Amino acid sequence: MTPEEQTEIERRRKSRNWVVGGVLLFFVVLFYAITIVRMGD
Repeated sequence: MTPEEQTEIERRRKSRNWVVGGVLLFFVVLFYAITIVRMGD
């Protein structure tokens, strides 16, 4: 594997990690908001 291919693989892995982290953060905020709204009832 050439260094260029290795760099491309690492770049794709890093961007995929950011996407997964963003989705997880979104769900955490969503569940937090739902909990706050339900406690207010």
